[in-house]
Amino acid sequence: MDSVVNFFIESYSNTSYIMIFLEMIAVLFGIISVVYAKKENILVYPTGIICTVITVYILFKAEYFGDMMMNIYYSSMSIYGWWNWTRYKNDNTRIIITYTNHGERLIASLFFLITLIITYSVYLINSSIIYLENYIDIFTSGIFFVAMWFMANKKIESWIFWIVGDLITIPLYAYRGLGMLSLQYLIFTILAIQGYNQWKKSLVK
Repeated sequence: MDSVVNFFIESYSNTSYIMIFLEMIAVLFGIISVVYAKKENILVYPTGIICTVITVYILFKAEYFGDMMMNIYYSSMSIYGWWNWTRYKNDNTRIIITYTNHGERLIASLFFLITLIITYSVYLINSSIIYLENYIDIFTSGIFFVAMWFMANKKIESWIFWIVGDLITIPLYAYRGLGMLSLQYLIFTILAIQGYNQWKKSLVK
């Protein structure tokens, strides 16, 4: 237990109080956002935007450009999702939870590949050496890109992508010394499993 506590303390020994405070705020609003997503509440998006904007700054300062690019995308996709969840279609009903169809899965695959290429290019531009952790970052960027797009369109598969991406990100952030963000993704994983089960019940109804 002491080793876990020391991990969180030591990883922030050279971090400014402002950055620690910002990371705490990002973690708090990130968790709140996922809770709202699980409940299919529109507040998932404004709370999510607060989290991602702060996280962009934190990751920029840490020079984790892949994750930074993804959080910029999260912010823009949150605006789209905010609009999409509140708009009315031709039959005057709002968007509902559904499974993805073949066409949507093809689009998601394309998004995944494009994200890999763009994120890899960002690393090439900003660093002469790409480490293993960066390749993991590139891969999870593609996963989270698809998850966010599915979420904005209320596709139940979004939770599966969140779970996979979260499980990979937990040890990645722990390795990088971002203890609070690692803990955040552990909580995200638990909430994502709950969210999948809750959305599945709504879909059956």
